[in-house]
Amino acid sequence: MPRRLRLIALSLCLGFALLAFAQKRSITEKDLFHFNWIGDPQISPDGSQVVFVKVTVNEKKDGYDTSLWSVPIGGDEAPRRLTNNNHDSSPRWSPDGKWLAFIRSPEPTGTQPGAGGSAGSRPPAAQLYLMPMSGGESWRVTDLPKGVSSPVWSPDSKAIAFTSTTSPEDTAKQSREKQKAAEKDEKKPEHDEAGKNPEEGSQSKPAGPEPEHESDVRVITRAVYRFNGEGYADPKHPQHIWVVTAPQSSEQTVQPKQLTSGQFQEGNPIWSKDGGQIYFTTERLLEPYYELPHTDLYSVHAEGGEPAKIFTVNLGVSEISLSPDGKRMAFCASVNEPVQSYTEPDLWVVDLSPDAKPRNLTANYDFDMCSGVGGDQAAPRASGSDHVIWSADGNTLTTITSREGKANLVQVDIASGKVTEVTHGNLAVQRYRATTDGSKFVVLISTPNSMGDLFVSDRASSGSQPLQITHINDKLFSQLNLTAPEEIWYTSFDGKRIEGWLQKPPDFDPAKKYPLILNIHGGPHTAYGYVFDHEFQWMAAKGYVVLYPNPRGSTSYGQQFGNVIQYHYPGDDFRDLMAGVDEVLKRGYVDPKKLGVTGGSGGGLLTDWVVGHTDRFAAAVAQRDIASWAAWWYSADFTLFQPSWFKAAPFQDPQDFVARSPITYIQNVKTPLMLVLGEADYRTPPEAGGEEMFRALKFLKRPVIMIRFPGESHELSRSGQPWHRVERLQHIVGWFDKYLMGAHLPQYDEVMGSEVSTKPTEAAGKAKP
Repeated sequence: MPRRLRLIALSLCLGFALLAFAQKRSITEKDLFHFNWIGDPQISPDGSQVVFVKVTVNEKKDGYDTSLWSVPIGGDEAPRRLTNNNHDSSPRWSPDGKWLAFIRSPEPTGTQPGAGGSAGSRPPAAQLYLMPMSGGESWRVTDLPKGVSSPVWSPDSKAIAFTSTTSPEDTAKQSREKQKAAEKDEKKPEHDEAGKNPEEGSQSKPAGPEPEHESDVRVITRAVYRFNGEGYADPKHPQHIWVVTAPQSSEQTVQPKQLTSGQFQEGNPIWSKDGGQIYFTTERLLEPYYELPHTDLYSVHAEGGEPAKIFTVNLGVSEISLSPDGKRMAFCASVNEPVQSYTEPDLWVVDLSPDAKPRNLTANYDFDMCSGVGGDQAAPRASGSDHVIWSADGNTLTTITSREGKANLVQVDIASGKVTEVTHGNLAVQRYRATTDGSKFVVLISTPNSMGDLFVSDRASSGSQPLQITHINDKLFSQLNLTAPEEIWYTSFDGKRIEGWLQKPPDFDPAKKYPLILNIHGGPHTAYGYVFDHEFQWMAAKGYVVLYPNPRGSTSYGQQFGNVIQYHYPGDDFRDLMAGVDEVLKRGYVDPKKLGVTGGSGGGLLTDWVVGHTDRFAAAVAQRDIASWAAWWYSADFTLFQPSWFKAAPFQDPQDFVARSPITYIQNVKTPLMLVLGEADYRTPPEAGGEEMFRALKFLKRPVIMIRFPGESHELSRSGQPWHRVERLQHIVGWFDKYLMGAHLPQYDEVMGSEVSTKPTEAAGKAKP
């Protein structure tokens, strides 16, 4: 090609590229309706394909659809849909590769809570289904009143173990109801020619037994009696281990068998290598919060019989998995003693023998094992869970570790404890699986500019870039002008180095002045990092610089950094946050009069604390906050009976609870405050947080507003109803638009801002309860 033509062609290419960039638009809050999420990837036994759950927003935008999809591991074909139902999850390949077991839930009836459970509500019972992978329709295998969960195939592909809370009384009642329905069908009265029942019009009713009455009164005897996102506990229905023969066709009827019983919860079923036993974990305590965490491992014969205890470890284990030779277990856990606010999880192995002692492989590795970093766009349904992966020779283990805001896959040598990265870089591995021979890993990776896709990493080619095999959001994200955040490190008041990130507007100009939003994470023992966060991207698209730091107490920076806030929370972490704001102000592009602050959970607590200790912020939004530590101690869905966050109970050391509660400093609050609450939040109940702040500030006639989301739990921002998630973002940014941008928003017109004219002592006693 002549040089002139090449230059013309090059100019045209550059022009088209610039035009494409110019045509990209900013992300909006409503783009959430078009997001696609990937959950629970599962590799076929021959290593040729991956089945995963695709999660989408439903048509009404009040819930989520989940369906099963398959993609070749070579990445040379687009994913194809396997199931047409909208509520399928937990895909599990049979070891011979001929079948796919999965869980299917019925279509929800009525309004469902946004994050999995409001007071007293339970989702419809999910059942086990089977699909032949050679082709054909799936069919239902179980019909248990309380449904099934956690399916696991036997090594010979002939049976499936699972868990269920179904009791013998439930199955007996179900049988009676089916029999009554059948008898009623048989005794249907004949109709006359006019289509009327001859007995119609009679006032008399046939004699018969009264229908069974089920009381809805709760009799509570345990300190933990409800769970965030799940609703009230049901001690009469503990979870047990079941097994069912895998039918070879839809015509074959099989009957599930309950293998364990009693009053204790059981979970994590794992088949022995010979298929004769099923291991499971349990904690043989009705009220475990009186003791430090421990885990009992039991086994039960696959045909039934009395369970046998294998061992007890004085650790609360997670991600447990069986070695290739069937003689050891690997898991993650944190040591119990000393009792700390935060203890890093380590990677452990233990022999399957009664007197075995677990061995800590990562005691000298000062970062978090089996741990990641937090964003707001993990799969809101059917995300699945991970298990530590053994190499085929049993010499190494693979899991996720979080380190300085990154979450990468690592291998740990069992003999030496040496840690080697499998994935590298500024990213967050959210799920991981391995092929049967251990030669490849399939990982779900998120970055600040990518919500989450599947990648294949070859064990033999460490250091090479993983192969991307899905592009689940490319159609939408190719239209969006997304920018990567800037990583910053700064020095706090006592010399500690703090990491944070700045998400800037897409058209950022350092010569201009921008409003700033300080966004504080919860936990407190969690971490921000290199993961996609819709909230930060949208705030930046609206013209804000967003600072999101990891103050002391955050994970991924070592044990001392994480636990240093024990008995001092909130406290010096507040000073870390203010140092971060000071650091950004030094750069000259933030208007010091246009500062906003927000955060959720522990970040909501810190937001309340911030506005009680400084007036530098022009507006604040506290989400699912804690205002009174004492009120929270009495009402949260977990206990602090151990001296982890506080040395004693509030009635034993009331002053400590008072000194660390934001409500104590309520009279100092001048900053306009929005409170965002989920009405089914049992983790930080509204009555212990936003409701206290709201009533007190109304009494003081300070600018305050409360936004309440019906049916939403503590997970509103991450897995709440889609419309609620969008409205939450609109309210948060709307509040900042009003006070930082000067926008007029009619919904906030009634917010008052004058000082109280009546002193509290003068008003006392005037109101009647």
